[in-house]
Amino acid sequence: MFTGLVEEGGRVEAVERKGLEGARIRIKANRVLADLAVGDSVAVNGICLTVTTLGKEGFAADVMPETLRKTGFEALKAGDVVNLERAMPATGRFGGHIVTGHIDGVGRVLKRYREGNAIIFKISAPPEVLRYTVEKGSISVDGISLTVAHLEEGAFSVSIIPHTAAETTLMDRRVGDPVNLEGDYIGKFVEKLLRERPAGGNLLDALRDNGF
Repeated sequence: MFTGLVEEGGRVEAVERKGLEGARIRIKANRVLADLAVGDSVAVNGICLTVTTLGKEGFAADVMPETLRKTGFEALKAGDVVNLERAMPATGRFGGHIVTGHIDGVGRVLKRYREGNAIIFKISAPPEVLRYTVEKGSISVDGISLTVAHLEEGAFSVSIIPHTAAETTLMDRRVGDPVNLEGDYIGKFVEKLLRERPAGGNLLDALRDNGF
């Protein structure tokens, strides 16, 4: 599990395509290498990957064909900077929101503009993401935990503070660029529980029957 608080920007050293077998990605990093081991999980632009090899200056991970199809990784190339976050330790502080690293869909930057000391990004999103998106709720954009400032049909907006702009890759995104999106994890469970409640039951009964 991750929190959406990016630890550093890593640089892609190579993306080795393997045809129908997927790809292998090598990333140069620094901060996330501390305590990292082969088999550990690292969120790369919000995508949970498993470290397969580890060196003094970076790590490598395998990318499945499904991941290439369903995320913005298809356009990833050597030289790109990616957001990196190690999995949250049990003793860590929970500063963002629950992020699983399982991408729900790909959005695109529709607009970006300055508002005071903030940068506003308007991002398109598919229905499978928007169904779990609410104003003032949380959403993961390229692995960054952000608050939804505004919601409309087919899109949402987020307001980026200077710290986030400086510490993540979001400012590299231009109009038309793809971004990886992960919707609210808790909302998915609530929806499933309500959908499977017994006929004739009400919300309180459903929550009580499922341990809430």
